[in-house]
Amino acid sequence: MYSYGLSCALLLAVLATPAWSAGLTESEALRLGLSRPEISELQQARRGEAEADLLEAGTWSNPTLELNQDRTGTAAERTWQLNQAVDISGRRGLRETAARHRIRATEAENRARQNQRSAELRLVFHELLRQQEQTRAVSAWTERFGHIDTVVAKLAKAGEVSGYDRRRLAREQRSAEAKLAEFRAGEERSRARLAALIGRSPEEGIAGKLLPESPQALPALQTQLMARPEFAALSALVDAAQNERAAAQRNLPELTVGVGRKQLVDGPQRDHGNLLMLSFSLPLFDRQQAKNRRAAAQAQAAQAELSLTRQHAEGELLGLHRQATQLIAAATRYRAEAVAPSAELVHIAESAYRAGESTVLELLDAYKGALEAELTALDLEWKARAARIELDQLTGNHPQ
Repeated sequence: MYSYGLSCALLLAVLATPAWSAGLTESEALRLGLSRPEISELQQARRGEAEADLLEAGTWSNPTLELNQDRTGTAAERTWQLNQAVDISGRRGLRETAARHRIRATEAENRARQNQRSAELRLVFHELLRQQEQTRAVSAWTERFGHIDTVVAKLAKAGEVSGYDRRRLAREQRSAEAKLAEFRAGEERSRARLAALIGRSPEEGIAGKLLPESPQALPALQTQLMARPEFAALSALVDAAQNERAAAQRNLPELTVGVGRKQLVDGPQRDHGNLLMLSFSLPLFDRQQAKNRRAAAQAQAAQAELSLTRQHAEGELLGLHRQATQLIAAATRYRAEAVAPSAELVHIAESAYRAGESTVLELLDAYKGALEAELTALDLEWKARAARIELDQLTGNHPQ
């Protein structure tokens, strides 16, 4: 018979969930995933596009050069004239300001995308950690079934165990091996997903703790919520639309200034002089009505979306805080009250089986119950971690 010490050692190897001694940590994964050059280039490209709009808004229109020559009989008239449109309404300055607000919005949107990318990377990291722990637990139990099968085979030769019990044990062992294959396949998929995000494969495994720490108090998180980059982006878009509307409401006419030279030749007579031209557009039909209405609608839409987004985020914060807090407490309590006592329960079942007071089916039930308790604990810890990551994304509290 195998010793009680060996059985407890095997069981404790399954039930304990320590961090891996070596491997990629969450902080390292975030650093690798967020420092990829493609991400920086994408952010720079979006900002560059917004800066191009600012350059366009502040650029003067090109001057026009007119050259005319008129010959009638012996008389010839030549003129040249340079014309330049001049902004006297201040619309260009307001549109430059609107473009600067859109740059602010782009920078805030870049931060929001960075926040989303961090949350995605953390979810994939901890999904891999969960499957890594599940694989480890089922692998230990599969090895344990192998030891038990050896003992039962010896008992069967001595006529102390039925053939049915032995076949039932073999079936449970095959089930454990199938579950192990399932978890290993899921682990490989998660490892590939993480490798795609960080740019390299974590072949050495990952290190971390699945169960998260309790979140901060709700008032502190509510203060942090107001600094969400999504709010800053929408607020900047409101300011940009308001400046565009102010520019559209400037109904002063457009001024064009022209200077030039005129030369008149009529036989032996020659004459020349300077030209000065001022022209104004008459705002009779196009009084910027369309631009005014469009900017007003954009400001109204951005303001409404900002209000709705804030209300939604405040509700989500309250719900996620409660969910994360309760799941963390439940996972901690379950591991202490259900997983930790499993070693003693298995020892009792083994002692009863060796004494002939129970069947191998009851022993298998004890083994399966301990494994299911461990897998349930991991599932609870994963749900608590997922809720905490979503809460961190909402408040921008990802680890550095």
